[in-house]
Order: sequence, then structure tokens, then C-alpha cells
Amino acid sequence: MRGMGGGKGSGDGPPKKIDPATIKRVFATFAQYKMLLAGIVVLVLLSAALGILPPYLLRLLIDKGLLKEDFPAIVRYSAGTGVAQLGSTLCGLGYGYLSVLLGQRILRDLRQRLFKHLQGMPLSFFTQTRTGEIQSRLLNDVTNVQSVMSDTVAGILSNGATVISSLVAMSFFDWRLTLMSVGLLPLFAVIASRIGTIAGVVRKEGAVLNASLSATMQETLSVSGVLLVKTSGRQQYTLDRFADDNEKFTQNQVKGQMIMRVFFNLIRLSFSLTPVFVYALAGYLIVEQGDRNLTIGTIVGFTALQAALLFPLTGLLSVQAELYSSLGLFERIFEYLDMKQAITDAPDAVILAPSDTRGAVRFENVTFRYEESQESPTLTDVSFDAQAGSFVALVGASGAGKTTLTYLIPRLYDAEAGRVLIDGNDVKNIKLDSLGKIIGVVTQETYLVHDTIRENLRYGRPDATDEQLIAAAQAAAIHDHIASLPEGYDTVVGERGYKLSGGEKQRIAIARALLKNPPILILDEATSALDTRSERLIQDALSNLSKGRTTFAIAHRLSTILAADQILVMDKGRVVERGTHTELLAKGGAYEKLYAAQFRSAMPTEQNAESASDSIQAGAG
Repeated sequence: MRGMGGGKGSGDGPPKKIDPATIKRVFATFAQYKMLLAGIVVLVLLSAALGILPPYLLRLLIDKGLLKEDFPAIVRYSAGTGVAQLGSTLCGLGYGYLSVLLGQRILRDLRQRLFKHLQGMPLSFFTQTRTGEIQSRLLNDVTNVQSVMSDTVAGILSNGATVISSLVAMSFFDWRLTLMSVGLLPLFAVIASRIGTIAGVVRKEGAVLNASLSATMQETLSVSGVLLVKTSGRQQYTLDRFADDNEKFTQNQVKGQMIMRVFFNLIRLSFSLTPVFVYALAGYLIVEQGDRNLTIGTIVGFTALQAALLFPLTGLLSVQAELYSSLGLFERIFEYLDMKQAITDAPDAVILAPSDTRGAVRFENVTFRYEESQESPTLTDVSFDAQAGSFVALVGASGAGKTTLTYLIPRLYDAEAGRVLIDGNDVKNIKLDSLGKIIGVVTQETYLVHDTIRENLRYGRPDATDEQLIAAAQAAAIHDHIASLPEGYDTVVGERGYKLSGGEKQRIAIARALLKNPPILILDEATSALDTRSERLIQDALSNLSKGRTTFAIAHRLSTILAADQILVMDKGRVVERGTHTELLAKGGAYEKLYAAQFRSAMPTEQNAESASDSIQAGAG
């Protein structure tokens, strides 16, 4: 699966009709910045008013200055023209600054809203969507609408005011020449609308292709991706796949840019030819009709207004085309913003402080499935009690539902039926931030951010002192190794911690959990796939970590959970057995079979089994 943005290009078929609701939402984003908008409007109107003065003064300069050889009049009208131009330019700079400020603040808010919304999406969203696709929506799509957000309001207001004032001034000069000049405008408005719609389809298709490129790069240029590609001999396949996406994206960009170039060149051509028709009409009126009201100054001033009309009119048409072409990107952004956040805080949600949380966990008839269409639930009617400070082990074959069960405690998912309670509080009625502080998780695949060891340790507790940090590292049996590094705790671990071994990363994760000091701890196969020495060190660290906490441990190696207060044996989403190690062995059921498969060949005597149990019991405290 290539991700949510993959598949058939969105440009296939006829152009999609613009949704008025999307346009309304785009302009609604400006609502909270009324003062900035007011400042832009005032400066735009001043700029437009000053902008139409130079052609009028040019007319007077010719007719009353040059033709009458009146030097004071020439100086007066020339100076007036310069002052008007200067004032219009200053006003233009003013509203230009305000429009850029407005656009950037809106983009900031849009990025923040999108990032916050994505933070609140359920875990299932991230497991089903490529990381590159998410990043593309957050970065590329928002960035690509920057020009619209920065220029749309100022462009519409300033160009609109200039066009209207210029047309009024042109009509004042001569209404017949004005009709000649603007006769083609409706045609170009229709062309702009059509081209803008086509450009919007092309641009949205480009966003999809760009997202696919971003996802491919993110997947194959990360440390894990590079390792997979190199060790699988898939370099050529990866290159071919990237080249295919890259070529499609290149063709899309050429197509999009040529559409806009054709559009703007048509406009320039029309404005280049229009003065020819104006001069022809003026000549006809003067020579054939004997019209003496058309003076040289009037014709020159009129053509100056006409030339001045080119840029704002082009701007208006380009704003229309740009807005149409950007709506596809806005739709992609709004698509994410409109996604339902299935897991949110209840209106009356309570806060559980770590210091006030005992850590008692209760499952009451819990049923869960990942998808509504899923035929058989992943968990079915699961019930058990975990006393505060107890050690609960989850065992069973892969796919039995062990990890899913632990995901329901911190509300990474919500139960379909039944309840999960902490200290008698339904987790759905506990604030999510609060849950994150009272639950610690150590998984098999440790995730470290590309930062120093110090910052990775402080990730769950930013205010921790250096003394607390060192104490946690010592308890996790990793301090001596960190201290031996040239830069100590300031060593940068690399992307996903690839500068460290698996055991070192795992012990840093344990130290991080110790530093966080949560009353509830989840250990999801935290020692699997490690060598014997690393496992022994981590087992010692886990023993320190689990003291005084309600601990849920998932492990395929039963040697790690023999001392558990309660062992839950799971099969196909159900708890089929429960009890201590001794009790479950005595039952001779599913647990006894698991134990026999793992231990009787390696530990044939009861003495060895008891020795292992005693050792772990002592370590677990």
C-alpha cells in the first residue's frame, strides 16, 4: 500500500467542481485578524486613490503645460505626479507588510491546528498512514498555500480598488475609449476561471505525487530503511520506484507551470494589442468625426491609465486562478482537520496525579476490535483485577491479544464494550495528559529521538535534575557505560538511537521510565531478541524499575515472569487461565504446556526450576 495519498492521480477525469464550503472555510481563517484587515483596507484605498492621480496630472501637464509652454505649470504638475507616486508606493509597502504578516500568522495557526489535531488522532491512524504522507500534509501542503494566504486579501483589495478607480478615471477621460478597452474583460474572466480550475486539479495531483515522493524518501533514507534496502538487495527496485514517482512529479510541475504561463501570456498579448485599437478609435473620432474634445493630453493620459490597469487586472485574474488552483491543497488540509479524533477527553474528565495514584487496574468484561468490519474481536470479554503494586504477567502465543490489552490502559485505543479502570476511575474519564504521566511503557523496540542521551532520559520528565538522572541511569545499569563515552550524557544517540546497541538503548529506555517514576508500568517484551549478558543486565534493571509499581509484563520467555503475582494466559483474545506460576503448573493446562516447551529440555530438574524462580523472586523484590 502506497499510503493515503497514493493510488490513481486526482487529476484523472473532468475537473472537480469547486466546493463553496471550502472557499468559505478559507476566508473564515481571516476572521480573527480584523485589525490587520482594517489596516490593509485603509492603506489599499489610499494607495488606489493616489495611484490614479499621475495619469490625470499627466493630462494636465501636456495640455496646460507643454502645449501652452507654461513652465510653472509643468513644474507644478510634475511635482504633483512625483508626490502621488511616492505616496502610493509607501502605502503599497505598508499594506504589503501587513498582508505578509497576516498570511504568515494564518499559516502559523493552520500548521499549529493541524499538528495539534494529528497529535490527538488515535494510534490506528498512524499505523494505517505513511509517515511521509502525514509530513507532506503538514509541511508541503501548508507551505504551498502560503502565497494565497499572504497575497489573496491584499491582492483582491488593492487590485480591485485600482481597477475600479482606473475604470472610473478612464470613463471620465472618455467613455468610448473605455468601452473599447474593457470589452474583452468578461472573456478573460471566464478564461481565468477555467484555467484556474484546471490548474487546481493539476496542483492537487502534484501534492499527491509530492506526498508519495516524501513518503518514499522517509521510508528508504531513514536508518532502518537504508538497512532494509541494503540487506535485501533492493537498491535497484528502490531507485526505479523513486525515479518513476520523480518523473511523474516532474511532468506534473511542467504541466502546471505551462498552464499558468499560457494564461498570463494571453493577458499580456491582449493588453499589448488594446492600445492599437484605442489609437485607431481615437484617430477615427478626431479625423473622421471632428471630435475636438479628444486632446493629445487626454489620449496620452488615457493610455497611461490603460497601461496602469494591466498589472492590477492581471493580479485580479491571477488571484482567481491561484485561489482556484490552491483549493485542492486546502481540501487536503481540511480533510485531515475534519478527521474524527476518536479518543478525546470527556467533559468531566478528572486528573490523577502520580503521587496520588495507587495503580490498581481493573478490566470489566472488555471487548475490543480494531475495525468495525473485523469479524472476530481482538479481545473478548476480558476481566481481571491487578492490585496496586502487583506484578501481572501476560503470556500466550503471538496474536493472542497481549499487547492490545495493555494498549487499552493508556487509551491508545478504547474498548468497544466493558470498562478499564484505574483506582476505580474509568480511563475514559481520566484526562489523557494525566494518563500519560501515571503510565510508563518500555517496549521491545526502543524509540530514541535524535538528541543527546541527557535529553532522551528527560523526555518523560523535563524538570529532572542531573542527580536524579544519574541515579536512574545507575539503577538501569547504564550509567557506567554513558560515563565512559567521550561526551558522556551529552552524546548524541543518532536517529532512533542507532549509535547504541540494542541492550544499551533498552537500558536507557528503562532509565527514562525510572526517571518518570510512574505508578503503573507496562513492559512489552522488553528483553526479547537480546543476548544473554544484555538480558541479565536488563532483568536486573527491570527488577529495580518494577518495585512498588503495578507492572504488566508481556514476555515469550517465561523465565522473566515466574515470580509474577498473577499470570494471565491468553488465547485468541480471551483469558483462558490465571494464577501464579505454581498454581498454573498444577492445573496442567495451557500454561503448563508453554512451560514444558520452554523449560523442561533446558531445565530438566525441579531444583533448577526452583532455583530460577527463587533468583527472579529475589530480583523482583
